[in-house]
Amino acid sequence: MADQDAAARTETRWKTLLGCRYVDSELVRAAYAEPRLRQLFPWAGHGELHFSRCIESPWTWDVPYIRPQPGGRFLVEGPSRTEFVGEADSVEAAVAMVVDRLPPGCGPAVVNRDALATEESGG
Repeated sequence: MADQDAAARTETRWKTLLGCRYVDSELVRAAYAEPRLRQLFPWAGHGELHFSRCIESPWTWDVPYIRPQPGGRFLVEGPSRTEFVGEADSVEAAVAMVVDRLPPGCGPAVVNRDALATEESGG
């Protein structure tokens, strides 16, 4: 039941971001079109698009995020704020950079960090 709740809440969050004005809509659409990112919980701040493996705050910081730049370019950074992955000329290239750097075994978002720790330990 928790998995279904997490999936439903993740989908609701994507739909919210697809209709908001404070994050690049083309970026959100491109990330949503990628199945491996669509299963993660998206959140946005300061125009950046982040992806979490859990749906409740505090979100995970183990997946790179995308920051739009002037002129239609995108920076891919993270997972931490001090890590730079690269710069992309298109949303598709930025999304691909994130997908290439997903943590091993990265699956659908779970309800909270405790569920994620249990999943990773095999219990």
